[in-house]
Parts: sequence; structure tokens; C-alpha cells
Amino acid sequence: MAGNPEIWIAIAGMALASYACRAGGYWAMGFVRMTPRVEGWLAAMPSALVAAILARTLASAGPVEIAGVAVAFLVARFFGGDFAGMIAGIGAVAALRSIGL
Repeated sequence: MAGNPEIWIAIAGMALASYACRAGGYWAMGFVRMTPRVEGWLAAMPSALVAAILARTLASAGPVEIAGVAVAFLVARFFGGDFAGMIAGIGAVAALRSIGL
């Protein structure tokens, strides 16, 4: 790998494309007037992305994964926020799998 320059060119190209997407978003948001509706939309975006990723996974998930998502949702909703919910969901799936489910 170290001797193949195409790999390093590809990595550099992907890094530049990733940076351009992020910097372009910051640049474009400079033209948007921050209203309460826009602020609410931006605040909800991380949760919406997680939900979109989970929807695809849940379509083919088994009962253990569905239970993990339910635990994550309940903990996030009622106790500690998104991070605590993710940790609880991962823990629930690990615990269920460790007992053989």
C-alpha cells in the first residue's frame, strides 16, 4: 500500500470531496436567514438522520435488534438523550445476545 501512489491520490481526493461538502454547507447557510423554523429544523436533523439509517436496518431486523431500538428510544426519550439511548440500545442487544437470543 505504501508504494502505490494511486491509493494516496484516491484518499486525498476523498478527503477533499468530504471537506468541500462540509465547507459548502457552512457557506450556503450564510445565505439563509435564521428563523425559529430553520433553527428547529437544524436541531432535529441529527435525529432524523439516525431514524433514516435505522429504518432500513429495522426492515430486515430480528426481534433482538427491534428490542434494542425500543430500549434506545425509551431511554433517549425519557431519561438521558440520544447518547444515553444509543448506549442503552447497544447494551440491550449485547445482553440479549449473551443469553442466547
